[in-house]
Amino acid sequence: LIFFLFIISFSGETRYNKDKILQGQGVDEPLSATGFRQADAAGLFLSNVKFTHIFSSDLLRAKQTAATILGKNKFCKDLEIKYDARLRERKYGVAEGRPLADLKAMAKAAGEQCPSFTPSGGETLDEVRERAKDFFEFLCRLAVELEQKEQDMHGMASRSSGTAEEQLVFPWTNHCSEAELSSGNSGASKTLDANILVVSHGAYMRNWIGYFVSDLNCTLPTNLTKSQLSSVSPNTGVSHFIIKLENGNLLKPEVTCVCLNQDSHL
Repeated sequence: LIFFLFIISFSGETRYNKDKILQGQGVDEPLSATGFRQADAAGLFLSNVKFTHIFSSDLLRAKQTAATILGKNKFCKDLEIKYDARLRERKYGVAEGRPLADLKAMAKAAGEQCPSFTPSGGETLDEVRERAKDFFEFLCRLAVELEQKEQDMHGMASRSSGTAEEQLVFPWTNHCSEAELSSGNSGASKTLDANILVVSHGAYMRNWIGYFVSDLNCTLPTNLTKSQLSSVSPNTGVSHFIIKLENGNLLKPEVTCVCLNQDSHL
């Protein structure tokens, strides 16, 4: 069982982004004019990818980004966007609505590093990672259920002659190839069980990717540096993962990162 995961690691820009003010969950700002242009560009970049599902954080900036991307898609303009609170940005408590410099000052006063510091009323990194893990396990269960339904309806014979070529359309040529897809798949059918777009936020996605790498031993692109792995995604940065569940085994997902925080569309 194989499914693709396309992640918009950071919604389009808002006025608060530009002014380096923490939004978290409590500040629900709309996209700026620049943010809508970024979302348009991401939508054009992904316009040939035939998604089966689209999930978004239920915060306004992510919802607007997801809707803009979907509006540019050639195959699935009518697909329903499903909003999920598990995809919200990290909660920063008393630091929300305040300059990033204030958070850094709070962390320094507490004798901690800024990324791992938790302001009063905020979420710890472990709590954010638990939300990400919970949502990813939900996606894996969804893919398994889809495969089982497909088998029940059509049987294995029709699946093996599925529309793999139609769905294996990539917006980039220098990051992914047929060889990468087939490597390690031991001849498995390239028909996708799901092709999922997720729109979320920067700090949240950094924790999700950390979970992929540290807990699931995600295979990373050979040219990816450690600083790139830990850096904040640009607005509408696109990350692409291939998820393989051998025999539908939810306990041992194999995760391959095709590209991380891709921003050539900006």
